[in-house]
Amino acid sequence: MTVLDTAQMPLQTPPSPLAVVRDERGVVTLTLNDPGRFNALGSEMLVALQQALDAVAQDPSARAVVLAAQGKAFCAGHNLKDMAAHPDQAWYQKLFAQCSRVMLSIHKLPVPVIARVQGMATAAGCQLVAQCDLAVAAEDASFATSGIHYGLFCATPSVPLVRNVPAKRAMEMLLTGDFIDARTAQAQGLLNRVVPASALDAEVEKLLQSILEKPRTAIAMGKALVYQQRELGIEAAYQLAGQTMALNMMDPAAQEGAQAFAEKRTPEWKR
Repeated sequence: MTVLDTAQMPLQTPPSPLAVVRDERGVVTLTLNDPGRFNALGSEMLVALQQALDAVAQDPSARAVVLAAQGKAFCAGHNLKDMAAHPDQAWYQKLFAQCSRVMLSIHKLPVPVIARVQGMATAAGCQLVAQCDLAVAAEDASFATSGIHYGLFCATPSVPLVRNVPAKRAMEMLLTGDFIDARTAQAQGLLNRVVPASALDAEVEKLLQSILEKPRTAIAMGKALVYQQRELGIEAAYQLAGQTMALNMMDPAAQEGAQAFAEKRTPEWKR
């Protein structure tokens, strides 16, 4: 019998719940990598997401983020088993604050965030899709705010949901917890594009290529403006939009674009 000296054996590091890949174009792909738990948003996953988003926010050469997932599910939301094991209000408040910070980081990033949805997205997973700036899904993906089935109204998921989906449609999802398919989600405004699963990566790449052709400064200013003005009255929104456009026009990329238009040529932007 062979006896192994475990003290001499290397310790196996558990796989990270999030895989981060950055390409030469500045596209950062964040892949939820905990398929055994349906990529649930436990504390470890939220910490990894927050660190990755913070890094993108500090990277002036980043151009876009793709949020993807491994396995059958995109994200099943919070882990109810963990929540049941911690019947403490302070613990819950910390968890939901941690999740809200991740969502707000997506919202505040100066680059577009595209959800690449290959499967089920429920509760906070549906919230994650709604919080992204753009979303592309496979035809067999499905969406629900299913907490109500377990006596928990999906309060935090409702925040981006009602900013994507008409009020009565959102309320139906929140009150029933029923799933909707990808085509329905697209018709209601939760998704931009729906394609066969085999075409999902190609469709995301089409969006990326279109975004990467535009100046980063204009993209960043435009994203911030769209979300800020939505929370304002119409007069304040127009004032903010006018200030943003004037500032945008002072950027060299916008000056080059205007000059190229006048000269009937293609803009020559620095990549």
